[in-house]
Amino acid sequence: MKENKLIGGILLVSGTTIGAGMLALPVITGYAGFFPSLFLLLLFWVYMTYTAFLVLEVNLWGGDHTNLISMAHKTLGRWGEAVSWVTYLFLLYALTTAYIAGSGPIIAEFIDGIFGYTVPPFVGSIPLLLIFGFCVYRGTKTVDFVNRILMLGLVAAYVIMLIFITPHIHPQQLLHRDWKSLALAVSIVATSFGFHIIIPTLTTYLHKDVSQLKKTILIGSVIPLIVYILWELLTLGIIPLEGNHGIEQGLQDGSNGAHLLSAFLGNPYLSWTARFFSFFAIVTSFLGVSLSLTDFLSDGLKIKKSKRGKDLLYLLTFGPPIAFTIMDPRAFLSALEYAGAFGVVIILGLIPALMVWKGRYHHHYPSRFKTPGGKITLVCVMVFSLLVIGLEIANKVTGFM
Repeated sequence: MKENKLIGGILLVSGTTIGAGMLALPVITGYAGFFPSLFLLLLFWVYMTYTAFLVLEVNLWGGDHTNLISMAHKTLGRWGEAVSWVTYLFLLYALTTAYIAGSGPIIAEFIDGIFGYTVPPFVGSIPLLLIFGFCVYRGTKTVDFVNRILMLGLVAAYVIMLIFITPHIHPQQLLHRDWKSLALAVSIVATSFGFHIIIPTLTTYLHKDVSQLKKTILIGSVIPLIVYILWELLTLGIIPLEGNHGIEQGLQDGSNGAHLLSAFLGNPYLSWTARFFSFFAIVTSFLGVSLSLTDFLSDGLKIKKSKRGKDLLYLLTFGPPIAFTIMDPRAFLSALEYAGAFGVVIILGLIPALMVWKGRYHHHYPSRFKTPGGKITLVCVMVFSLLVIGLEIANKVTGFM
């Protein structure tokens, strides 16, 4: 039973981590090249895994059914709770926007390929809202059932791509290096390793077994790292930097890596596999995040889940993201960039370090688990978090993107 729960926890961490951010990685890291991207992935894996252990340390100070907001209130007081509430809401809205925007071109391609009708990308987002948004409207049980089926499809499509697309790799393309261009990628890479919101759930699920929890976080975070490295090897070894369906065009249009890959290869079977992979990756992420957003709004605004309340929650959950998607042609990448720098890095990087500092050195909470490292390590985490936020602000101000 213990081993089954460990495996379940590991899969929960990996499944939460791997999502639509993975689709953006080739586009946003392509200018830098494979080896600089490999360095950045390893750097953020260390950073985000370490801050996940900080979240675990804080979570173990509390009772059952604590969450990031209550943890911030316990350690940082009202100001910490307020900042966490706003940042968490912003993060969930940004991610929901990214998934709605990312689904549009994919579903539009399906409609064109099957029925021969060309529709604008934002029209392609409507089926996602009507079909899978309805699953969110129905609640957790429906989302859980649909998500299991979609996860099987995601794994199958990924394995098929690895097997059949690998022979198309051009090794010389992997030698391209431009370290300065890594500045483009930091926020989205951060988003691609964000699984911290499920740690309170894991703590309850594993009955606060520290040994099991440490293994779950470590192994569960390594799996996405390996998946991302193989994905970068595959895409950056095939998609050219310039030209039609190249990295440059994808960055300007806000396309995802699987879309560029399918368009560049031209093989209809491989193209359809890449499209299905994109679709599964986006919808599995969409279901989990939008369900979290609905629950968060219901709890924060005290909206009961009656028929009328659920209708209101549906509008509040999906109204702002669809509006932003229509206004911004590259909303997929823009939303992921903002989510990474101003959502993930603040609430999953900076806030955990501040919470541990206050809990350890001011409140002196007794610890069942202490993350390795003392004050110097916590200061390094805070400084690194602020540097990432500052870098993304500089990118926006200078128009580097």
